[in-house]
This record gives sequence, structure tokens and C-alpha cells, in this order.
Amino acid sequence: MTYELVASSAGDAERLARDLTIEQTVEIPEGCYSRAIEESVVSRVEQLSPQGENLWQLTASVAPEIVGGQLGQLLNVLFGNVSLFKGVRLTAVDWPDEILVDLPGPAFGIPGLRKLCQVPHRPLLCTAVKPVGKTVAELAADCRDFALGGADLIKDDHSLADQTTAPFAERVARCQEAVDEANIRTGGNTLYLPNLPGDPARLVERLAWLRQLGCAGVMVSPLLFGFEATCHLARSRDLVILGHPTFSGAFFDADHGIARAVLFGQIYRLIGCDGVIYVNVGGRFGWTLEQCQSVNTALRAPLGGARPAFPIPAGGVQVDDVERHLERYGADTMILIGGSLYQQGDLEAATAALRESLAVAVG
Repeated sequence: MTYELVASSAGDAERLARDLTIEQTVEIPEGCYSRAIEESVVSRVEQLSPQGENLWQLTASVAPEIVGGQLGQLLNVLFGNVSLFKGVRLTAVDWPDEILVDLPGPAFGIPGLRKLCQVPHRPLLCTAVKPVGKTVAELAADCRDFALGGADLIKDDHSLADQTTAPFAERVARCQEAVDEANIRTGGNTLYLPNLPGDPARLVERLAWLRQLGCAGVMVSPLLFGFEATCHLARSRDLVILGHPTFSGAFFDADHGIARAVLFGQIYRLIGCDGVIYVNVGGRFGWTLEQCQSVNTALRAPLGGARPAFPIPAGGVQVDDVERHLERYGADTMILIGGSLYQQGDLEAATAALRESLAVAVG
């Protein structure tokens, strides 16, 4: 594990590093545990080096056995109580095989999603049906238009849950029906992925319902839905899972939190997300190109036996900017555009034009 620490002196950095290794493992004052526990449980400081003014890099190691094969405990060790310290940022994880074998990873990933959509080469086109307040009929009509225009995936907006304007069961049924009808008309393979609320009391019922309807997968927001719940869902291996980034901004202070590439590019992927939505450069959230590229690269980089997952840059992506983004990110990217299509009025025509431009953009 690698962390960036903010400390005003070498002594302060050493104390913070030692506090971190104790806090993430035994969480008890020194002298209150045996030498055997010190040697086998407490994280070990491997290296502590200056990186600039008041900035230090800590590399620490921990025995995989203390994770116990549990995702929650893994996250607790990586950034549990230590997240409450000031000036601590998790920047990299060297994942041991003993940890990787306990995590499901994507069931489909890039190759599986391409097969489902029958799109072997070009970037995939994803769009979002929205907003909250529309009726079921209105949302289903939008799904039909997007599918007729040739969208590869249509997802619910992450704010669509189980509102009275569009109750979950009815919305999913009508939207899936609309996509099925459009696929019959066009011979297409558009997938509909409803947003799955995380209410535990209704989860089994909702999963049974969307499987009965023939939904290919779901979108979840792991930080709201739960990392363990996402991991459990991924172990079924029969549903595509898109991960949404809502609530994640709390991790991205300049000198505190978790690096984007670790959270989205590794953790989201390892818990089973086949595609990960993240904030794109030039959108409305102010990420830099370097930050976006770090996520994009991590999602497709070798990571044990985990399949590569689709990077899904989003958040105010404009149709006119798509070609430039694809030059940066390459063909193994899923472009998510919602508002920019709605602005054009005719969803079917706008979607068809965008799909054509994706094919042209990568030759």
C-alpha cells in the first residue's frame, strides 16, 4: 500500500506513518499487545521518503491473513480509521494473489459486453434516460427512441429509484418492453440497465423481477448500494454491472482520500463492475485529463485474473467533443451521453448520428 502523507517535518511524518500502521490493524496503543502481534499483524513501514514540501510517500505492507477474505475488512485496512486522519491519501495498492482470488471482478468486462452488444471494435454508446419526475410512459418512450437510434446501452439515471412518478417495478417493465420492441424493429442489440436501489428488504424481489423481464444487467452506485452488496451481486455472474460514481467526491481532496485510479480503476473493478462511470475532462465537474487517463488506464490494465472493464467517461460530455475524447482514450471506451442528446430534441435521430460518428472517429 502506498500513501501520501502531509507532514511538516521528518519526525512528524514518522509519527504519522507509525500511527497509520497501528490504526489500520490493531487500533490499540503501543505496549498493549504482544511482540508476536507486532510482528504478524501490525502493518510494516517499508519506506518513508520526502516527495516535496511537507509531502511524504509511505509504503507499508500488511499480512493478507488479517483481511480474512472479507471485502469490508480489506477496505477497513486500506482506508478505514486512517481516513479520519488529516493529510492521508491512498495512492496505490499492490494487490496480492491471496486477496485477488476472493474478489469476483467483472463477469463480462470489455470482451463480454462487446459480445452481448455484438459490437466487436468500435466504442460503445451508452445513454441515460432521465429525469426524475417523468412518468413511466415518458421514460419508456425515451428508451424506445434511444434504442431505435442504435444506442448500445440505455441506463436509468442514478436518481431514478422508486418514486411515485415512476415506480421501480412498473418503470423497469415498461422500459425493457420498449427496448425489446425497438430491437425487434431494428434487429439491434440494445441493452437496458435499470438503476438498482439498495433497499435490502426489496433487493431479492427486485432482482427476481428484472431477471424475469430479461434485463441484461443493472447500474449500481457502490458507495450508496454498498461495496459488499455489489460484490455479492457480481458473484451471480449473470448480470452486467455498471458502477456509478455518486458520493465519491468526498475522497478526492488534493491531500486526502483515495486516488481515482485506485477507487474506480481497481476497487470498483474488483468488486465486479463491468463498466465504471467516472467524471470526464471538460465536463461539469472539473477533472483534469491526467486524472481521467489514470482511471481509464487502470480499468484496462492487468490486475490478476480480473477482466478489463469499460471506462465510461461522463458528466456533461457534449456530442461535439466525442471525437477528441476517443482520440485520447481509444476504442475500448464506452461514451455516456444523456443531456446533450436531449438538447437536440429528436432522440432517435440524435442517437443515430452519434452512433455513426463513433464508428467514423476510430476508422
